[in-house]
Amino acid sequence: MPATSLSDWLRAESDDALAALLRSRRDLSTPPPSDTTVLATRAGTPGSVARACEDLDTFTLAVLDALLLAGADTAPVDVAEVTKLVETEVTDALARLRARALAWGDEDALRVPPAARDALGPFPAGLGASSAELADADIAAKLAEIGEDERGLLATLAAGPPIGRTRDAGAEVPLELAETAVQRLLARELLLRRDDQTVELPRELGIALRGGTVFAPGSLQEPKLPVHPHKPSSVDETAAGEAMEFLRQTETMLRSWSQTPPPVLKSGGLGVRELRKLAKDLEVDETHATLLAEIAVGAGLVADSETTAPEWVPTMLTDSWLASPPAQRWITIAQSWLELPRLPGLAGSRDPKDKPIAPLSDELRRPLAPIVRRRVLATLAGLPDGSGVKSTDELVAVLAWRAPRRGGRLRDETVRWTMSEAAALGLTGLGAITTATRALLVEDRVEAVRAMTESLPKPIDHVLVQADLTVVAPGPLEPELAADMSAVADIESSGHATVYRVTETSVRRALDAGRTAGELQNLFKTRSATPVPQSLSYLIDDVARRHGRLRGGAAESFLRCDDEVLLAEVLRNAVASEYDLRLIAPTVLISSYPLAEVLDALRGAGFAPAAEGPDGRVMDIRPSGRRIPAKARTVRRAATEPALLSDDQADRLVAHVRAGDLASARRRGDTVSAPGGGGADTSATLALLSQATMERRDVWIGFVDSRGTASQRVVRPIRVGGGVLLSADNDRYPLHRITSAALVED
Repeated sequence: MPATSLSDWLRAESDDALAALLRSRRDLSTPPPSDTTVLATRAGTPGSVARACEDLDTFTLAVLDALLLAGADTAPVDVAEVTKLVETEVTDALARLRARALAWGDEDALRVPPAARDALGPFPAGLGASSAELADADIAAKLAEIGEDERGLLATLAAGPPIGRTRDAGAEVPLELAETAVQRLLARELLLRRDDQTVELPRELGIALRGGTVFAPGSLQEPKLPVHPHKPSSVDETAAGEAMEFLRQTETMLRSWSQTPPPVLKSGGLGVRELRKLAKDLEVDETHATLLAEIAVGAGLVADSETTAPEWVPTMLTDSWLASPPAQRWITIAQSWLELPRLPGLAGSRDPKDKPIAPLSDELRRPLAPIVRRRVLATLAGLPDGSGVKSTDELVAVLAWRAPRRGGRLRDETVRWTMSEAAALGLTGLGAITTATRALLVEDRVEAVRAMTESLPKPIDHVLVQADLTVVAPGPLEPELAADMSAVADIESSGHATVYRVTETSVRRALDAGRTAGELQNLFKTRSATPVPQSLSYLIDDVARRHGRLRGGAAESFLRCDDEVLLAEVLRNAVASEYDLRLIAPTVLISSYPLAEVLDALRGAGFAPAAEGPDGRVMDIRPSGRRIPAKARTVRRAATEPALLSDDQADRLVAHVRAGDLASARRRGDTVSAPGGGGADTSATLALLSQATMERRDVWIGFVDSRGTASQRVVRPIRVGGGVLLSADNDRYPLHRITSAALVED
């Protein structure tokens, strides 16, 4: 009869131990494990057991270690024995272990998966194997007989792991002949010999050295997390100020990269030079600049252009993000950080090849990073409203106790990075979580936007104009006023109060954008809470007086005629509106259409225009028919008789060939009678080159260049020294790159 579910099948087909596990599960108030978890754990794979232990706290893992110490992986054990090892009540911990199918059975017959020892390590609780000799021995008396060096060695092994490698393990030496601490401890049976190079501390001795307890006092209790009480409104306002600053920095970065996008490294990422430039422009450190770049890319505001010369370029989402209200912009940034599968804090560290890890590179990818961030924020959310942690290290200790097997080697650093980044983004303030972040963690974006809107500083509608042509914005400006100030002034310093400076260049920029001098004067007159200095009014009027006197424009073609009446007739014709003809001088018309099209249209309207060249002469611009590019013509030379070699050329050619054969024979190791040197005999090669230098004779050499390319050539050396051969042609040949040499016979 087929089973109706996997659990039913396990009850019907598994052994008595598994059936007992499933029966015990019905008596627990904790939710039952999934069918997949039961099957995987019962299968006994170390990987499934290790995965089930990832979320267990230190106390629950200690209970599992106690079960392994009692031998529950090989035989049933009583809960009283486990309680004795842990020295406290274990009912809740056993319930958590049963919920994950890491323990099963009645109170007097508890069992654990056999693979638990492989998953947690061969030494539960850091203790070694039991010793029958020490089971009933007076351990205190034995410890009183040893010296300080031996006691220090035992204390090191008692802290775990309980094994050590030493050459003394292979020698059985009587106590009276023992010379080292290891030999004396082996002779006293206070150490166990595992093999010729390994010793192990017995379990009974390890417990005695720990003060008679398996686990250190206080280690099974969760560390306290000291907090500072704050008003929730103070937390929200502090975080909102940081959020506004982060948004301003992100906006500045996007506008800068819109003008000059930084290149993408060949290996991917952002270069050191570009990162330092960004940090300098924003007046932040490189760690904060990395966070800005990572979140901008993670939010889709910046992307790789993926062109021939790739660059980090803002996307079209940037414009809509910049036009959104501050609270909505913050939600986008905060949500992107929460879901970012990367660790920006790793940037600048070294990879396994000892190379620095670049921002925005693939080496920063960590898929579990969002889980760690939410775990940290969830811990803060569990505190009373407004309570902020006093020290990040204390929070690290608490999270490490709650899940010691999770996070790997970067577990503690990731918590520190999360707290630092959350504070910079405005998700936390004064060490406490904000109201908006609480809503964001439960996916309530509407409430998060409302809370952040209430916390953000209210926009102000005025500025303070100073006599030195600086303008101070004592807070966030209204969007319209902020746009006006950015158009007419340059930001000199930023922060919670922004300082602008009005210069001739900035005024000209505003005039180029279409503002008039009157509009600029009215802007400062109506928006400044202080009197407008006369120097600012003079500056605006002076720049406006000189602005636009010389103007430029774009045109595709022009028409000129000395007869103004004829040009007026052309302008009244339909051709003028169709081909965008405009009068820019009494005798000149311009058009945005090509000249040939304009002339054809005028001829069709009854006019008789002519085209003229740069020199004023009439020219024909009519097309002369289709043409294709001409193919390159092969030049054929007339056949000639080959030139004959002279006797001198023939003699030199034969000499060069013989020299090459001679050098090749030496390189192969053949026996030759002619004098010379080879690549295998350095002294002979040097002697041959020195001889050629003194006798001013040519030498055939085999040479390997810096790229590893081998070649042969004939040279006349004029000097050999300093590891270099200098030829008569002023060429330099390093001696270590000469593979063979032979004299050219006269």
